Amino acid sequence: MLLRKLYTPLTIVGLLATFAYSEYVVKPHYHDHKIHIVYWEKWTGGEGDAIKQTVNYFNHSQNKIHVDLLTISDIQDKTLLSVAGGDPPDVAGLYGADVAQYADDRAVIDLDPYLRKYGIKKSQYIPVYWKMNNIRGKEYALPSTPASTALFYNRALFKAAGMDPDKPRDWHHGHYTIEEMDKDAARLTKFAPNGQLQIMGFLPAEPGWWEWGWGYFFGGKLWNGSNKITANDAGNIKAYQWIASFSKKYGANNVSAFHSGLGQFSSSQNGFMAGKVAMEIQGVWFYHYIAMYAPNMLANPKTGKQAEWGIAPFPYPADRPDRAGTTFADEDVLVIPRGAKHPNSAFKFIDFMESPKGMDMLCGLQWKMSPLIHNEPGFYRNNRNRTARFFAEQAESKNVINVPRTGIYPEYADALQNAYDAVSLLDQTPKQALDVVQRQIQRQLNEYIQHEKMRLAAEGKSHK
Repeated sequence: MLLRKLYTPLTIVGLLATFAYSEYVVKPHYHDHKIHIVYWEKWTGGEGDAIKQTVNYFNHSQNKIHVDLLTISDIQDKTLLSVAGGDPPDVAGLYGADVAQYADDRAVIDLDPYLRKYGIKKSQYIPVYWKMNNIRGKEYALPSTPASTALFYNRALFKAAGMDPDKPRDWHHGHYTIEEMDKDAARLTKFAPNGQLQIMGFLPAEPGWWEWGWGYFFGGKLWNGSNKITANDAGNIKAYQWIASFSKKYGANNVSAFHSGLGQFSSSQNGFMAGKVAMEIQGVWFYHYIAMYAPNMLANPKTGKQAEWGIAPFPYPADRPDRAGTTFADEDVLVIPRGAKHPNSAFKFIDFMESPKGMDMLCGLQWKMSPLIHNEPGFYRNNRNRTARFFAEQAESKNVINVPRTGIYPEYADALQNAYDAVSLLDQTPKQALDVVQRQIQRQLNEYIQHEKMRLAAEGKSHK
């Protein structure tokens, strides 16, 4: 999955590196006269199988470089540990949300010289997937697999409630708002005889990965892009009022109990797949999970069975039609850690991964869309994920959202999660909760900027 948090800054893990690093470093000896580059990746399961097949293709496509792929848990912290310990991998597959902190901590190298040498350009990518890796004008990572989000809806639950199961598709024509979705959600919500929630039409906390960003749907922003936090602006407050409305309507404890009772995401007991949540914001990967854990929900062309679910762009507030097409975007990325033994050979591998051949192979095997604008012929036509093209189009929206590109994003996300919880439990008003975030994170940003200025001054550079 995407959208994780970085827990340990380089300044702390460096103290631990001398004794923690030896736990996972292995130095094999090779006699095949090839340059062996070490590639750490976080994926397991089907996603892990996809990168193995892609790496194997590269290894057999030429005879000068061999990529040694290692699956690494807690890859954020261990990559930082390896840099601090002076023996990092040559390539690391990290999370896009963490690039700013890695760049500011000097844990990854600037890729611009390689981009110029290999002719890799911004114009080759869906804009957001290039922009996310650009920190103060330099590109520190390149995408591996991308994601965007949309509204998934359970057609069977709509029918059971006597509703048109395809109504959310009206949003494509500008006719579906958050207010209309809320009305539909209320009709879809069902209670058990004991008064507990049995089915919820929609729940902002499910699956619970984007609490930091709901304000954008209502016209809010999290910062000005440089030195000012805007956690408590009017759009963010309105979003948190919307979040609080679910607890006020159904009871904070009742909503909390319902949410905690939902099954694991990667299982047939997933709230959406188990028929307990009728509408849910989800990403491009969700089609694959439905195919794995709820294949009965898929269409069957042989029998004429229609799919029991549908997708539509997420709705917008009635008074903010300018927010139509708002979608979260994120990506997994490839970086070259500072101190890598074979950076030139590492980038030759990355260049393959960024080519239509390499990108389409990996993204296709992971049932995802591509971050590239131009793909190999038939990529979307042959993609097993029938929603892949739709999500690629979502990512090109003018209202695409990605995490703030600042090194304090992990702390900001934690603070917004705390505010979300306080508002959901009705312990604080939206303004109270966001005022706390505003003060806390502005103070941290000020300190972070000052520290960065001091470091750049010591290096003879200026902060922009």
